[in-house]
Amino acid sequence: MQRGAMRVLPNADFIFVPLADGGEGTVAAILQSSGGRKISTPVQNPFGEIVQAQWGVLPDNRAIIEMAQASGLTLTPENERDALRASSFGTGQLIHAALDFGCTEILIGIGGSATTDGGTGALSALRARFLNARGEVLPPGGAALNELHSIDLSRLDARLQSTPITVLCDVTNPLFGENGAAFVYAPQKGASSSDVKILDSGLQKLAQITSQTLGEDWSTQPGAGAAGGMGFGLLAFLKAQLKSGIDVVLETAQFSEKLESADLILTGEGAIDAQTLAGKTIAGVCREAKKHNVPVIAFGGKVSLSGSEQSTLGLLAAFPIADAPMSLDECIARADELLADAVERVLRVWLAARNF
Repeated sequence: MQRGAMRVLPNADFIFVPLADGGEGTVAAILQSSGGRKISTPVQNPFGEIVQAQWGVLPDNRAIIEMAQASGLTLTPENERDALRASSFGTGQLIHAALDFGCTEILIGIGGSATTDGGTGALSALRARFLNARGEVLPPGGAALNELHSIDLSRLDARLQSTPITVLCDVTNPLFGENGAAFVYAPQKGASSSDVKILDSGLQKLAQITSQTLGEDWSTQPGAGAAGGMGFGLLAFLKAQLKSGIDVVLETAQFSEKLESADLILTGEGAIDAQTLAGKTIAGVCREAKKHNVPVIAFGGKVSLSGSEQSTLGLLAAFPIADAPMSLDECIARADELLADAVERVLRVWLAARNF
């Protein structure tokens, strides 16, 4: 963006603010903004293979964890994904690592997950036990939840009772049903139409047994369906609080203060679409920009929002970066130059309009 902008505005001052909304990049963005210590911990990926997950300890001794680092969709090649078996166990291992470090609070970004297990994998890593009718521990994954008969919390890590957990999440879906975790998000995790029904049925069973165990139904809480039901698991069993991921990152980055001297904001994401409207990074940027009357221009790999939707969001305009018909692989390979060129083209028009 800067490379393209400097071709038009060589004397401009640029302020860089790394952002994320709870998914991939959240740990890096928050550590860049606030300082702190990056830690690498070996954990299980969604299918039990060991990966090195990055997380951070902030200067105030809070931990920042990113579910995508341990249980993310990008950790497994597309042809090896199995939505029925994918487990969030590795995310629980990261929570355990933060407890071992003595962190006073744990922030968890839960975007980008590969799982639809209601958070049972993560809770299992923290010594909760999910049992079938024979008293046997269920195998990993959301499909197995259809055999859930009882939940044993007697061995759950006691440190969780005194360690607040804040979930960074911008999704408001319930746990199950047509707007729930399985029907809305599992297809992008490799689930077939029959898989989706199995996973949704498993989440319903989890909600039923959890309600019997805890005496409260958390399944319809906004955000319960986030990250394949991880929101539900953290809310119900660990009494977590849900906060807007982008709002937490913006606050940490002191974004509002940086806007006081800004004339224009350039931002972007892979796809500027209906999910953007639902509260992703660009939506948060636009909310803050509106308070300071700073125009926002966004760039994306694709833009599917109408002009009126862009206006509703608070965008001056949004532009796709491709400059000719090309394959997705070519777009990705040339993303740097395409973005720089797109910024140059748009800023030439913006500057001409401003001068006029």
